[in-house]
Amino acid sequence: MKKYSLTTQNLLSIFGLVLFLFFASPVLSLDSGESLSEERAQQQQRFLQKAPAEVPNYVLTNVTGRNFHGEDLSKSSFAGAIAREADFSDADLHGTTLTRADFLGANLQGVDLTDTLADRANFQKTNLRNAVLTNMIAMGSSFAGADIEGADFSFAVLDGDDQKRLCEEADGINPTTGIATRDSLEC
Repeated sequence: MKKYSLTTQNLLSIFGLVLFLFFASPVLSLDSGESLSEERAQQQQRFLQKAPAEVPNYVLTNVTGRNFHGEDLSKSSFAGAIAREADFSDADLHGTTLTRADFLGANLQGVDLTDTLADRANFQKTNLRNAVLTNMIAMGSSFAGADIEGADFSFAVLDGDDQKRLCEEADGINPTTGIATRDSLEC
């Protein structure tokens, strides 16, 4: 059984707060008669007003096919974003929020996803070769068809079924951490 660090416990607390805020706000807007798209635009605007200017924010945006190769996107948010076929190779995404993001077919090779909240995210058919996903919370996420050769999932919180499927194809050693993918998944 895995022992979770204080960082993971903090991420779980943040996860609960994010879920509360995510589900509480739309209920209020539905009572006021606003459409869902209007509410999403208002939520994004409120988030942008509160976020520091130097932290990138892509909440509820469509960045399909966009090139983020090698960019520093740490502590940013892609919550609810559509990032299909986008290139995040070698990008720094540590500490990001990826709740309900769609990365179908995206290139995440060599990406740093350490301490990331990625609940209910879609990582289907993504390239996660040599990615660092340590301390990631990815409950309800899907990694079906993802290339995970050399990925490091140490202390990641995954659904049990997903972990078993990932173990079937786990191979390689992460060049950054030196951890074998199979060992990081506790196969």
